[in-house]
Amino acid sequence: MTIQRAIKSGKLSASRRDDESYDIDPSELHRVFPPVSVLEAKNDNKVRDDIPNDIMVLQLELKVRDEKIALIEAEREREREQLTGQIDDLRHRLDSEAEERRKLTALLTDQTRKPAAEPEHARKGLRGFLHRLTG
Repeated sequence: MTIQRAIKSGKLSASRRDDESYDIDPSELHRVFPPVSVLEAKNDNKVRDDIPNDIMVLQLELKVRDEKIALIEAEREREREQLTGQIDDLRHRLDSEAEERRKLTALLTDQTRKPAAEPEHARKGLRGFLHRLTG
């Protein structure tokens, strides 16, 4: 089919025989389609034979990388849980230290003094006025 397409497109010149086949000059054929040496043909087939092996190697590499990714994600999750635990512990420590600080402050301040009562003359209104007159 490739040769027929080349003849029809004009890339390859050939003469038609009486039985509808083509007569192609070998030099014309080699001009359009360079000859392939036996070594090149073997190497080409070898490359094609290696394709399934290459696919298997690539699949194995993908599997190994997927496993590495899964391990890394598990490690990240474990570290995240550890850090969350540390944060919670530090918050608890801060809260307990703040409570202890409040207790110490209460102990160190003089709790025996009561706030001074409001003087009687400071009463307001009519009752305060009468009290101040009689007082």
